[in-house]
Amino acid sequence: MLMAKADRYTAVALLALGAAMLAGGWTMDRLEIRQIHPASIPGLVPMILGGLLAVCAGLLFRASYADAKRGPEAIMVGGSWSRLGITTATCLVYALVLIGWASYFWATAIFTAVFALLFSYPAGGSSREKAIAVAGAVMLGFGIGFGSALLFERLFLVRLP
Repeated sequence: MLMAKADRYTAVALLALGAAMLAGGWTMDRLEIRQIHPASIPGLVPMILGGLLAVCAGLLFRASYADAKRGPEAIMVGGSWSRLGITTATCLVYALVLIGWASYFWATAIFTAVFALLFSYPAGGSSREKAIAVAGAVMLGFGIGFGSALLFERLFLVRLP
């Protein structure tokens, strides 16, 4: 399969998902009976995310035609299948093991740092480059863990595990 064709299929799937999220958020109960402000409807965040996902899907679809003009490029050649497997395994460990075993902050920080290291560690680089990669991944992990926990707890008022 060509990369441009795969991008088009992915764009169509993401557009359908975004439209479904937008429609689902729109049809959610508004809670007006409880005198809740209209801006705090439960479906507001899914509607915004669904709309943004649909916009990004449109951009991906448009970009796939520009990529097709560059020439055929195979998908899933070489290390791509192994990268897909590593990504799937890492995400499953995060969702099924880390969340619930550790607090949300630590689970997210560990996941982000390990994920960044898996895909950016310079195996053939100098010891300085390796140290910078490890330090950057750890800082990224703490930043994402702290930022997302703060966002969910303070802005969205969600109690995290």
